Amino acid sequence: MYHFPVEKKISTQFVEYQSAIDVMQARISSIHKGESSGLLWFLEHPSLYTAGTSAKDSDLLSHEFPVYEAGRGGQYTYHGPGQLVVYCMMDLKEVGLDVRQYVKVLEHWILRVLLSYGIQGALYPDRIGVWVTHPETKKESKIAAIGVRVTHGVTWHGLSFNITTNLEHYKGIVPCGISDFGVTSLLDLGVTVSFNDVVCAFFATVPAQFSKK
Repeated sequence: MYHFPVEKKISTQFVEYQSAIDVMQARISSIHKGESSGLLWFLEHPSLYTAGTSAKDSDLLSHEFPVYEAGRGGQYTYHGPGQLVVYCMMDLKEVGLDVRQYVKVLEHWILRVLLSYGIQGALYPDRIGVWVTHPETKKESKIAAIGVRVTHGVTWHGLSFNITTNLEHYKGIVPCGISDFGVTSLLDLGVTVSFNDVVCAFFATVPAQFSKK
């Protein structure tokens, strides 16, 4: 098996969605064979929608952007400029987690990043993702989504986190099948930071389970 810590990779150019799928599939196969370490891949996609395994056709309201079948859990979501995507590929046995525990680790990773910007996030058993309350409108919205897949005990896909994302682009879908609440971003919350700043915040708070030796 591989040795910790897991590899961390940052892509500085937009990554096409199918290219990301191809890379992840090759990496999880290599991890499963014991030939590669785990990988945390930080990137941005061009504007697109992805459909998870629970996606409903009625939740796709527009074809403004390409739509991809993601194969991960969850429903429809948007990826695009100004949004950090973290693809997490690792052997669950090697990190000592089951799937539910793994998702909790991702959720609390996001909460720690939010706290580094003075924002209190929230989790709910009946709503997927990480939620925040806007300081002015007091409305509760989603700032980060989680969608994972496990193949042969190895995780892929991961999380997305809105930094300066164009929130209008979410109007083409019912995000994660939830129509009663909106979406937000750090910029929408009054926090002006760069993509690289947020990558650094995620680097600084990598879960211990992912970085132990």
